[in-house]
Amino acid sequence: MIEAGRLRLRAPHGGRRGMDDGESGGDGGAPRGEAGVPADASAAAPAGPDVTSAVSSAAAREPLPHQASTLARQALALYTALIVYGSWYPFSGWRSLGLSPFAYLGDPWPRYWTVFDIVTNVLGYMPFGVLVVLAAWPRRRGLPAVLLAALAGTLFSGLMEAVQTWLPTRVASNLDLASNVLGALLGAALVAPATGALLERGFLRRLRFRWFERDAAVLMVLAALWPFATMYPAPRLFGMGEWPRALWQRLDASMQDAVLAWTPAAWHLRSLPDMLAARLPDSGWEAIVATLNLFGAAAFATLPLRTRAPRARLVLLLIATTLAVKVGATFLQSQSGLIFDWATPGALAGLVWGTLAALLALRLPRAARAAAATLALAVALVLVNVLPVNPYFDVVLADWRQGRYLHFNGLARWLAWTWPWAALAWTAFSLERAWLARRARLAAARTDKGA
Repeated sequence: MIEAGRLRLRAPHGGRRGMDDGESGGDGGAPRGEAGVPADASAAAPAGPDVTSAVSSAAAREPLPHQASTLARQALALYTALIVYGSWYPFSGWRSLGLSPFAYLGDPWPRYWTVFDIVTNVLGYMPFGVLVVLAAWPRRRGLPAVLLAALAGTLFSGLMEAVQTWLPTRVASNLDLASNVLGALLGAALVAPATGALLERGFLRRLRFRWFERDAAVLMVLAALWPFATMYPAPRLFGMGEWPRALWQRLDASMQDAVLAWTPAAWHLRSLPDMLAARLPDSGWEAIVATLNLFGAAAFATLPLRTRAPRARLVLLLIATTLAVKVGATFLQSQSGLIFDWATPGALAGLVWGTLAALLALRLPRAARAAAATLALAVALVLVNVLPVNPYFDVVLADWRQGRYLHFNGLARWLAWTWPWAALAWTAFSLERAWLARRARLAAARTDKGA
């Protein structure tokens, strides 16, 4: 007889194996019998109703475990890196003025400041405070977590301002420090009362494990970054990842000739950009680039989704969020006010075709979607780095660079440069994992057949 009071049902990762398969791993993990019991335990135990009800009662009464959120800690590390990049960009021109890096703490309040600057600093550090509280769970909760977030915001922002003493384009300010600390404190105070509901027993946690795979934290973060990676202007809509072109343009003519000398002459790399440009008008190439990038990003974002998730609606939400972020960023940064200057006929055609392709790809198995996303992003990267750039694009780029967020340009450009390459690395990892799983299944089938 199974003793219900001593039975503890736990998932392989240490969490509670709940009654809902969406929260307990769903289609992943080891096979289970009824009421979340592993299949071998179900086979060994009597199948009577008393045993089943006892197991169900024990699982229902078991308290929820207090586990740290891996996703929150990864998001905190990423957001911290983004703040460092935005605070110290462009990381050049370092010089010493003979001042202490903390001399700004004793300076009087700046004479010239705007409400816009203060609000921007507060809003910029509110997510930092939120993520510190979420990452500190369950060791710190409530008021201690809020105080920890305020202390972390003070030390981190103080360090950012102190290092700016040696940057010629930045000015260390005690007003910036105060507004940053206020933002971290506000963010922490807002999320602290709801931390337990969010991470342990809330609707969002159940939804996370019902819709997403358990090991999908990094993929979810990368997918969430894609709308922000599209903010920086590109010659063609969603044409990201062009750092090889920028690196190539930094080489002088002799270095370029030396590199091309190592490539086969049959590739015609020197004349390839002009050959491609002659085959289609620029609007046609923009439609292709936008379609490939949108489809690749949307298909990539569906990789961590379970089959029970509303994948079509989530894909449409991702695309709508991307467009809203791009319009908002263009409105804030552009001096001309042309927030829809990117909406060319080719870009709009790419939006339509990319959305349709992403929705149709939902019928494919996960491995096929990963392969399709990898191929689309790889082809798009080749086109983005090979196709010639429209000379009028320099006007758009100059308008963006003269906006009010001067130091925001480096962060936005860095995201646009790196996101496709990071996505390719993860899709390649998914393909390798699917291939290894298939090999294991085939090997097991051959072993069973031989036995």
